[in-house]
Amino acid sequence: MAIGDIIVGMDIGTSKVSLVIGEVNNFNQIEVLCTTSCKCSGIKKGKIVDEGEIVSAISKLIKDAENETELEINSTYLTIPGKYVTIVQNSIVKEAKDKYSGISGKDVSNAISLVKDIDIPEGMQIIDIVTDEFILDNGKVVQDPVGSLSSSFTIKAQVVLADKEYMKQLANIFRKADIDIDGLVPITLAERSLVLDGNELNDNVMLLDIGAGNTEIGIFEGLAFSYTNTIPLGGDNITRDIALVLNIADEEADRLKRQYGLALKSFIDNDNEILLNTCKDENRKVIKSSELIEIIEARVEEIFSLVNKDITAQGVKPRINNVILTGQGITTINKSDVAGKIILNIPVKISTGRLISTVRPEYRTAYSLVRYIASRPFAKNLSSSIDSKQKENIFQNILERIKEFFYS
Repeated sequence: MAIGDIIVGMDIGTSKVSLVIGEVNNFNQIEVLCTTSCKCSGIKKGKIVDEGEIVSAISKLIKDAENETELEINSTYLTIPGKYVTIVQNSIVKEAKDKYSGISGKDVSNAISLVKDIDIPEGMQIIDIVTDEFILDNGKVVQDPVGSLSSSFTIKAQVVLADKEYMKQLANIFRKADIDIDGLVPITLAERSLVLDGNELNDNVMLLDIGAGNTEIGIFEGLAFSYTNTIPLGGDNITRDIALVLNIADEEADRLKRQYGLALKSFIDNDNEILLNTCKDENRKVIKSSELIEIIEARVEEIFSLVNKDITAQGVKPRINNVILTGQGITTINKSDVAGKIILNIPVKISTGRLISTVRPEYRTAYSLVRYIASRPFAKNLSSSIDSKQKENIFQNILERIKEFFYS
């Protein structure tokens, strides 16, 4: 990254759209210039259901950010749910152009260009190349081979593909908002460096981000990005269950979930009585806290069970050593990590990443995206556009900017 680069990151979630603008400072760290978010229900179960509402939310965020920063924002990086992503593992051997001068940056760039040469399934498009490791001709494994004296090297990487139809939907939305898309990054890939601590970054872990309406799965084997998917359930489903079963308003259901949030009834200390203020059933104005927790427990169990079913079907479960939980949909519910461990039969813990507590929950994914872009090695262009430009074919613009994103 270059000092002064300005990176705009946007996350479109089930309940809100969030935006973070960061600038690379003199210490090569991200200095946050602006954070803003607004409610949006244009996405349900990971699918775009109301383009107009998303366009309005994006336009409002851009306007608010421009007023706060006095910048003219013309482009942004964007997260993409795991359900629209396919990861292909690939590796190639590349000869160094001059083995006596060491491996050059151009050698690495050429290797990255070659590693993307795969059979792309119909309906998919390359959005990213994630370098895993480089192996020199003497067998030494390095993260950056530039300058190493080696006649050749092997590059191991993940070619990240996205659903082309979903990309076109996004392109249409952002065209209407008059904003270019710099690149697309899977949610859990963006969050990895923020949510995981030092030891976890080198371990085989599953990152579970349980948000308002979706649960994002990301599996990392060391530095390799192995698998991602989306389960269309989250914290809002728990709230709606409480409201439906107890016949109360959603607002009261959400308050009770936060106040009495417990994932396992067996951990109840005192089975208190709860007065339901908005209950429409005159015969059920008072319930036991155990009745509320039973509702929470059932949905939490279902979320973890669906995750378990997915990773088992994909054959990746035996390779997972630890599960790391994050997301506003689950971290306020006590003993959710214990419930997860029981169902998944894998150690589960709430994220303790060093930086996660420094960022407000509603901005964590967008901030993670900015950090991920800024930390990308071997990228030609990172900065978002803050200059006026014509918006002609925005879908083609996405593809062109993605090419710049990982080729130099």
